[in-house]
Amino acid sequence: MKDHEPTRRIAVYPGSFDPVTLGHMDIIRRAAKQFDKLIVAVLNNTSKNPLFTVEERTALLRAVTADLPNVEIDSFRDLLVRYMKSRNADVIIRGIRSVSDFEYELQLASTNHQLDSSIETIFMMTNPKFSYLSSSIVKEIAMFGGNVGELVPSEVETALREKFAARQADRPR
Repeated sequence: MKDHEPTRRIAVYPGSFDPVTLGHMDIIRRAAKQFDKLIVAVLNNTSKNPLFTVEERTALLRAVTADLPNVEIDSFRDLLVRYMKSRNADVIIRGIRSVSDFEYELQLASTNHQLDSSIETIFMMTNPKFSYLSSSIVKEIAMFGGNVGELVPSEVETALREKFAARQADRPR
């Protein structure tokens, strides 16, 4: 009888991560404990106008997940289920902050299941202390010079400060 190698469990946590918040980090750290490999995949969504480029977002994610050996950072601009197949992943991780998030996420999960029934979606409830937190809120606070130090990793706080300082300098007087 041949020994079989155990199947590696690979999950993908997709999102825009513009920018990555402590809420995202909570999900990343918890999901990384559940899978052999967690791919944090930055969506290159052409319909959005992001603050950070895909390259900047992936670099920030690499910096803040450097201590997690089974976490890989990548980006994609395709159907998620197609990307999943290309990475031999069969589980999608999605963070849920509220009931309204659940309704939207359930719709996405159902659509992905319709496109490929072999792919499962696992919803992870965010830590209650981050239930109000979104990248949009972080960007708005940072844009007006507010303190985001308790909302994002320090590398992201620095990047936000630099991004908005550069925009301020470029603005006509």
